[in-house]
Amino acid sequence: QVQLVESGGGLVQDGGSLRLSCAASGRYASNYVIGWFRQAPGKEREFVTAIDLSGRNTHYADSVKGRFTISRDIVRNTVSLQMNSLKPEDTAVYYCAAKFRGSEEYTVWGQGTQVTVGS
Repeated sequence: QVQLVESGGGLVQDGGSLRLSCAASGRYASNYVIGWFRQAPGKEREFVTAIDLSGRNTHYADSVKGRFTISRDIVRNTVSLQMNSLKPEDTAVYYCAAKFRGSEEYTVWGQGTQVTVGS
């Protein structure tokens, strides 16, 4: 079972940038697709972005395309999320999640990290 630990959240002004990291550890960690989700107060959790095992294929929600970039360090089993041009509506708890290759469902979740964008 893989374990996930997020870091890098915080408070930033409208238009600013933040970088989140997700460290994956445990047996077969490199065999998991890693995704980022977020949940704002009073709203359902939503998909943000994901990256495959090779780090070459990515997928983004329309709301973050062109502003967020996901990347993967295969050697260190770390996935980063660079968030630029942040908006107040990006404020949420961001979760790193993992699903085993070939699976449909994300089964492993990190503890979450708060991102707050001030207007």
